[in-house]
Amino acid sequence: MISLGCPKNQVDGEIMLDKLNKNGFEIVNLIEDADIVIVNTCGFIEAAKAEAIEAILEAAEYKKAGIISALVVTGCLAERYQDEVMKEMPEIDAVVGIGADSDIVKICKKALSGIKTNRFPDKCNLPLDDERLVSTPKHWAYLKLSDGCDNRCSYCAIPAIRGGYRERAMESIISEARGLAENGVKELILVAQDTTKYGISLYGEYRLAALLKELCKIDGIEWIRLFYCYPDKVTDELIDVIASEEKVCSYIDIPLQHCNGKILKAMNRSGNYESLKALLLKMRERIPDLALRTTFMVGFPGESDEDFEELCEFVKEMRFEKMGCFEFSPEEGTPAFEMSRQVDENTKKRRFELLMDTQYIITEKANKSRIGRVYKVIVDGREGDSYIGRSYLDSPEIDSGILFTSDKELEIGCFVDVLITDFIGYDLIGECIN
Repeated sequence: MISLGCPKNQVDGEIMLDKLNKNGFEIVNLIEDADIVIVNTCGFIEAAKAEAIEAILEAAEYKKAGIISALVVTGCLAERYQDEVMKEMPEIDAVVGIGADSDIVKICKKALSGIKTNRFPDKCNLPLDDERLVSTPKHWAYLKLSDGCDNRCSYCAIPAIRGGYRERAMESIISEARGLAENGVKELILVAQDTTKYGISLYGEYRLAALLKELCKIDGIEWIRLFYCYPDKVTDELIDVIASEEKVCSYIDIPLQHCNGKILKAMNRSGNYESLKALLLKMRERIPDLALRTTFMVGFPGESDEDFEELCEFVKEMRFEKMGCFEFSPEEGTPAFEMSRQVDENTKKRRFELLMDTQYIITEKANKSRIGRVYKVIVDGREGDSYIGRSYLDSPEIDSGILFTSDKELEIGCFVDVLITDFIGYDLIGECIN
């Protein structure tokens, strides 16, 4: 399986892999060893769609060469474009929507028998809490709280692709977390389209803070990390739990998208420069050494030079520990696709580069200030004579990390104390001191 896109899609892929593994299929790590390839696609923005199509075409070449026998396409691109996918790429044996994930065994058997499948059942059939064949390293895993979205941001196709918001019962989440801990997972990363919304559907109130308290009681779990939090749903109770619970990392991923009130309103999001600044300052005041991670969009329709300059000032003032940026992608079927005053591609690219350059200067200064500090670090791997690890400041796969040396042999997944001695770009350099 080639799984693309976000961690939520990866969890869906892991559920499919478990079903296949329990029904006679052997999961292999190389295409050359496979009879069938599943491309679990993303279809969120143009760049993601291009990556998915490239992966499908590459797998199709293996089929043409007789190395593999069948090619199956699942995930968001399949769900979004349905019949068009197989029409454009006839080498594919099955194109199935997210509602067909539970039928992946039957679909793969048909594909190997030469029977083509195009199936798009109701999105609500997507399983939220089936067993998974976890594909991340043994010491950390994603934990999915919900699927779908009702927020209706004007640029976003996710509600059309994934459907309305659905969430898991707290007991189901806690049970899965216990199972992950028993299998050696030490770090849980909570994911959803909007994690801060958790609880509103089943319980009529926000329950993320209460869920965190229960997860902290699980033996073996040492770090819990929050992704995809919406600013208007960050409650005082949630802030207090992050501040007081030792296992909850002082790290929050809170994609703001912009700071200009006019642009945010056009995005169908709330807030402005002052309200977002007030929230972030409150969080920093109440959560010691908080690491804020955010994402911004540049080139949204109607974004003027002044609006972009305001965003740059916001980034300089807030000094985010981690920041990502992407260019607005006009997605058909979304309100923003039809908006006037579209920003040209060259301007979007220039703004992207300027904002990332701004953040790089902030990161360099922050990394310099960390020299001489000691951090608790989880060991992710080895690179030559050095180890690769992360402190609470760093999420796996998306953030930078720490490259450090040790006089003793270290086990992958263990925790050690690392003294920071230098930095290279985004990465810290250090040495193990225990």
